[in-house]
Amino acid sequence: GWVLLFMVVFTLANLAAVKNFGEFEFWFAALKVGAIVLFLALGALAIAGWLPDTDPVGLANLTGQGGFLPNGWSGVVSGVLAVVFAFGGLEVVTIAAAESEDPARNVARAVRSAVWRILLFYVGSMLVIVTLLPWTSMVPGESPYVAVLDAIGVPGAGQIMNVVVFVALLSALNANLYGSSRMVFSLAERGEAPKGLLKVSAGGVPRRAVLASVAFGFVSVLLNLKWPDSVFLYMLNAVGAVLLFVWALIAVSQLRLRPRIEREAPETLTLRMWGFPWLTWTALAAMGAVLVLMLTDDGARPQVLWSAGATAAVLLVAWLRELRAARGTRSSATKRN
Repeated sequence: GWVLLFMVVFTLANLAAVKNFGEFEFWFAALKVGAIVLFLALGALAIAGWLPDTDPVGLANLTGQGGFLPNGWSGVVSGVLAVVFAFGGLEVVTIAAAESEDPARNVARAVRSAVWRILLFYVGSMLVIVTLLPWTSMVPGESPYVAVLDAIGVPGAGQIMNVVVFVALLSALNANLYGSSRMVFSLAERGEAPKGLLKVSAGGVPRRAVLASVAFGFVSVLLNLKWPDSVFLYMLNAVGAVLLFVWALIAVSQLRLRPRIEREAPETLTLRMWGFPWLTWTALAAMGAVLVLMLTDDGARPQVLWSAGATAAVLLVAWLRELRAARGTRSSATKRN
């Protein structure tokens, strides 16, 4: 019931005005960033032994208990497979920036900001956790953030983190509603979706695209109500592999389309990625390596195979459409001649 309520609320917010997306994300981000900054600050004080009833930790937990990588790289591999889905939606940053007043400048700023935030918030918080707690104290299924806060004596740590996680989920929902609707709108612009989806409101909101993008969201809510023990787990397990395929298709699209734009309309290419094409190929190689690792994992293998099948089906449909369009062009040229 609550999931359906939030779906309705965020759908109405995205239908009303583009600024609502930014307004919600501002407050969500403020709470999330505030929580993680506070966590990093408390962690740093605890490491230095400057909190009440704490002693300096130093590097004991990093060098002791078997040292770095006590069980080899297998733990790192498992961690990579588990956290891939957490970076989903990062590409929405550039989509939102592209609708700003100065896209070329704001897209570059958004990407640089995202990279620094990942290094500070993701990597930084993990460094605090492994420095404060020995790896042998980690309990599967329990939040390491809560474990750290409990260890340094923060009251109500579990409830605090539950609120932060809840806000993060709402933020992800809001971002995905926005991003998917813009993707649908973009497909309609290129003739790969019904032209009726191009209609926008007086405030610039593609309302039909928003409704089309949230339709499956409402269907999934109903499916989850009927099969709560299976639908959610299946969707969650599929996210990681699907994201890798989506990112790989984005990279392949760049490799194919950027040279064409440079030949046909170089003046429109106002924002250029540095390190092209070698950095793009490096990213593709890294994503391929993660997919290979997922194939070697019994738990991750099914989602890779299902996602590969879905990706192949999408590529097949796209190829058939392109083939039909090419035949139509040749047919028209033959009739003119």
